Amino acid sequence: MDTLLNNLDLFVVGFKNTLILFVISAFFALIIGSVVGAMRVSPVPAMRAVGTVYVNLIRNTPLTLLMFFFAFGYPKLNLGHVSYPTLAIIALSIYTATYVAEVVRSGFNTVPKGQAEAARAIGLPFGQTMSLVIMPQAFRAVIPPLMSVLIALLKNTTIAAGFSVAEAGAIRANLSERGEPAIIVLLWVAFFFVVLVALLSLLQAYLERRWRVLR
Repeated sequence: MDTLLNNLDLFVVGFKNTLILFVISAFFALIIGSVVGAMRVSPVPAMRAVGTVYVNLIRNTPLTLLMFFFAFGYPKLNLGHVSYPTLAIIALSIYTATYVAEVVRSGFNTVPKGQAEAARAIGLPFGQTMSLVIMPQAFRAVIPPLMSVLIALLKNTTIAAGFSVAEAGAIRANLSERGEPAIIVLLWVAFFFVVLVALLSLLQAYLERRWRVLR
């Protein structure tokens, strides 16, 4: 407990920044992933091609390499100064969106084709068909895998520690300079991540119960 209580300031700042990275990245990843997922099932061949290229290209690129590009490659483009936390959010959002897109696409495939045909029959365009008919049903079907993607995103935020972002992944390095035992620090960091994952699991269970009733 002494390791935690004597360095509570670093733990608070580290996990606060982790939650900021997670929440903002999850928000943008869900938006981008939903759009890309819709493009993957679009009747327009060009949209399907763009969605497929994006998913295959980004998903097969290691997140560390993507983070490395935004941290060190982007400043070389002279497109304006952007802080490291913002660049980390961009990298995490773009990367996680590919997995969200595939989860959402699998959810689209669970919706009976008759739903889309009925929507088109009453004159709804593709955009309204997706937003009003297909997406609400698809998201209810993909809550478990989608939460798994978000849990992976939470753990992936630790990679940002290697790129000058002061979040939970950087706590061990900072406390090593204070002479704290590394194994104790890592155990505390792991404990708090387990707590955060447990909270996401509870949120998943709540959403499943709530939306099961609405069906």
